Amino acid sequence: MSLKGQVWRPSGATLFTLVSGVLSAGVVWLLGKHYGLSPAQMGLVWLGVQALLTAVMAGYRLYQQREPKSDDDRQAKTAREKVSTPAYITEMRDYLKHHYGLTWRSKVRFVVICGSPNQTDLAVPGLTEAGWLEANNVVAVWGGSLLPGADSARIAVLRKLKRCAVSAIVLVYDGELRQAMQGDLIVRQLNERYKKLGWRVPLYLWEVQKSAWSQEGRETQPVGCLLAPHTTPPELVETLKSLPDTLIEPGVQQGLGSHTHDFLLRLGWQLRNGMAERFHALAVSLLTGPYAVPLRGVMFSPAVYPKDGTDRQRWLPDNSWNAILNDLPSLRIQRAGMAWERTLYQAVLVALGLTCAGVLFSWNTNRQEITDAQQLAVTARDEHQNADKRLAALGELQREMARLQYRSQHGVPWYSRFGQSQNDDLLARLWPEYARSALPLLRDASAARLRDALTAWNALPADSDPRAKLSRDAYNWLKAWLMLNRPEKIDANFFTSTVMALWPRRDGVAPGVWQYEGPRQLAFLAQNLPSHPAWKIASDPQLVATTRSALLRLIGQRNAESALYQKMLVQVSRNYADMRLTDMTGDTDASRLFPTDDVVPGMFTRQAWDDAVQPAIDKVVSERRDEIDWVLSDNRHPVMQDISPEALKARLTERYFTDYASAWLDFLNSIRWQKAATLSDAIDQLTLMADVRQSPLVALMNTLNTQGRAGQQQEALTDSLVK
Repeated sequence: MSLKGQVWRPSGATLFTLVSGVLSAGVVWLLGKHYGLSPAQMGLVWLGVQALLTAVMAGYRLYQQREPKSDDDRQAKTAREKVSTPAYITEMRDYLKHHYGLTWRSKVRFVVICGSPNQTDLAVPGLTEAGWLEANNVVAVWGGSLLPGADSARIAVLRKLKRCAVSAIVLVYDGELRQAMQGDLIVRQLNERYKKLGWRVPLYLWEVQKSAWSQEGRETQPVGCLLAPHTTPPELVETLKSLPDTLIEPGVQQGLGSHTHDFLLRLGWQLRNGMAERFHALAVSLLTGPYAVPLRGVMFSPAVYPKDGTDRQRWLPDNSWNAILNDLPSLRIQRAGMAWERTLYQAVLVALGLTCAGVLFSWNTNRQEITDAQQLAVTARDEHQNADKRLAALGELQREMARLQYRSQHGVPWYSRFGQSQNDDLLARLWPEYARSALPLLRDASAARLRDALTAWNALPADSDPRAKLSRDAYNWLKAWLMLNRPEKIDANFFTSTVMALWPRRDGVAPGVWQYEGPRQLAFLAQNLPSHPAWKIASDPQLVATTRSALLRLIGQRNAESALYQKMLVQVSRNYADMRLTDMTGDTDASRLFPTDDVVPGMFTRQAWDDAVQPAIDKVVSERRDEIDWVLSDNRHPVMQDISPEALKARLTERYFTDYASAWLDFLNSIRWQKAATLSDAIDQLTLMADVRQSPLVALMNTLNTQGRAGQQQEALTDSLVK
């Protein structure tokens, strides 16, 4: 992050309000859609949630700032206040506010000078005594030593001045100390201060060169090198090795002016003779490893002499400071670690960026859908276009509407949301456009085809074979036509297949196009007709009544009662064996009393009635009821009584039981008593007949009782056969 033109940065409370507002708005919008809330209701809910969250945050902060309850708490609070706001910080704040105004935080940069008091005063005279010095928009603050046990609170307290308080740290040392410095120790101390600051600020190494001769009066200039980010130790060494080449010319000029001014030449000689290589060990500790520090530059200078005419807090930087001071505006400072504020800030920015991108993409997607749908609607209703193009455009419009219907039921894609979805509104606007095109092209044309077909069928002679052969088709045509008049009865598959079978080719449309588009468009119209009852066609009572009467007469002729009855008996007779006398008398010997060779047909037994005949009659009646459904009858004009399903069932049942009784009567009439040849045989016959357990007559009467109860609604056969 560049420090150039520093401006206000959001506080934790501001970030909390922003993030909670965005998140709560998203949650309220999603749940509001689910529960059907209006935009105004969702806005009120969002305001209520925000007010609640703000109250919770305010209550938490008040709780943290509550008055201490004990003397120990009061003493600890007083101690914290004394430590948290030292006198020199208050003095510095007042001084800067007086010189730079209320916006001094955006105008002033702070540079922390670390090192022993003696070494620090050689780089910035008077700094250790004053504590801080101010130059043009720069404040130099003494940060103490980096030795273990040194007070690092002098740096941490600067956070009370501004959010990113420090722009750079300058470590001042001399050549002897450099040789004794432990790089790992310096890195640990710097990272400790970074942690307290909350920022990883750039580091400058400032080496004070000692000389046996006084350098007072020498023309000063910045000497050293600035490093690029991610510089490696070998690159630092090579940079220092190249530095003497730039020092020769000004060093010779200064030496010619005064032989005591040997700083530049002596520094160049030292760098050429091993001093540059000796920086390698220190650079390895500073620039490599997980705790590497952002080393920005290495500077050299002799002892800086104080300048006269300055007040206590005023700093007149030596020319040797120009490189660092000019480099401050271009520095990029990183947060130390993963600070929650920075992470939250970046997360909010990413969320806002994604939201904005989603809104723009959603807007473009919905705009394109609306434009395409409008163009399809215009083409479909343009009567100057040929039928092929209109039908193709109507097909595209229908597919677009089917897609919108699916999304309306199952939800629009995520990329069409973001508050820009126009799915339902677009679908509502397209229905009238679809009706203008589809009703003339599909509904009216289909109704005309069906009406013409029914009229032609009614015109056929009543007893002609073509009329009889087309009766099933006429029924389907009438049913499809009535579906257009009664949308609640429509069956999309039946309607589509019936119309396409009647209308395989369409004038002005290529056969392939109509065979492909026709079924799809007719099915879509039929599926949506119930939800748009205004699309139904006008009724034609005369056509419907004429067709119904003709079809009912044909049904009565085609399904004559005798034919239905005989067909039913043939089907049943194949599955049931005839019943003989031996089957009726069980284990008894009936041949000694009343033998007979006649049988009762298997279809006239109680088992046949229960298992086959009664279900067969019900099936025939159901088929008649299906034929005479809402298509051929209505509540106002019931069908004729003689062909009604109920009358057919009654007649078939009555006819069956008439034949049932006749079959059993014929069988019983065929039974003849076996005459006894002798008195002994007659006595045996009477004995056998009188034995309840062995009597064939008792067994026969039991069988007749069982078989006679077939059909509970009928009179038992035993009542009519056995007197």
